[in-house]
Formats: sequence, C-alpha cells, structure tokens
Amino acid sequence: MTNDTATTALPLAPGQWALDPFHSSVNFTIRHLGIAKVRGRFERLEAELFVGERVEDVRVSATVDLASVDTGNPDRDAHVLAPDLLDVAKRPTMTYRSTRVSGAGEEWTMEGELTIGGVTRPVTLAVEFGGLVEVPMDGSRHAGFEATGEIRRSEFGLDFAPGLLGEVVKIQLDMQFVEPKDA
Repeated sequence: MTNDTATTALPLAPGQWALDPFHSSVNFTIRHLGIAKVRGRFERLEAELFVGERVEDVRVSATVDLASVDTGNPDRDAHVLAPDLLDVAKRPTMTYRSTRVSGAGEEWTMEGELTIGGVTRPVTLAVEFGGLVEVPMDGSRHAGFEATGEIRRSEFGLDFAPGLLGEVVKIQLDMQFVEPKDA
C-alpha cells in the first residue's frame, strides 16, 4: 500500500456524492465503571463527500444531531442529554470536517477537525473502503466506507462523571454514499 497521494488513483467518480441515510450510521462505545462497555448510536446525521480529480481534493463533512442519541435505554438517553452530562441545549450538534485524506486500495486515513459545543480538536479516522457497487433496481452506484477512531472526552470539555464513565469514546461510522448522477 502506498501513501503517495500524488500517484494514487481514486476509485470514485469526481463530484458531490450524496449520503444514503438509510444505510449509514454513527456508533460509539464508552466504558461504564471501567468494567463494561455501553454502546450507542446517533439516529440523525447529515454528511457530504466531495471527490475531486486528486486525493488532495477529497473533502468530507458531517453533522450529527446529538439529541438523537440512542443507547437502548430511554432513561439513560434522557440523562445523557441533561445539563449535568452532555447538555444538548448547549451542544446540539457534533461536526466533522476533513482536512486531509491519504491511502490507497481499501485502507485510507482521514485527518480532520471535530467540533463539539464550540470546542474543536484534531481527530484522525482509519477508513476502510468497502467498495463500489451498482444497485440493480435503479442503476445508481453506491460506495461504502467504515471509519473508526477515538476521542478523549476531557479534550472537548465533557469531563463529567469521572470514574463512572470512561475517558475514551470509540467511534465507528458506517457510511454509504451515492455517486453523482452526472458522473
């Protein structure tokens, strides 16, 4: 695998790719009491993928509605949104904007900036390109990606409940994008 982005051929057609929200998700895992993992997801997100002629031109942006958290427990979700924890009234969204993409084949790296509640920090995601396929029903072409990474809560001012909740939040994004019609 090469990281020489100047010579890496892009497997995607140039243009603005649209998110397929029905086949995309933002998931997370955090330790509870240091002994068990709590898993959750955010139900509402928007994302854009712009593919240029070169890897240097690729841009990804995403906005997640933090009020759409779902951990499988409505009482816990209500507490997560409350002022003593996430405080969704002050932090309604989480946004990510890529600053650099590199890699080749199935393995890519995306560097970017994650913003939660007015605090922005660099976050690097490992990205696996799942492939490109034509959907038989309508002829549209979909590209699939899995991106993984982690953040430290305290770096975003989310240092509530130390000892109760882990410092590290692991993130997994499963995303499908639809090729532009004019590609």
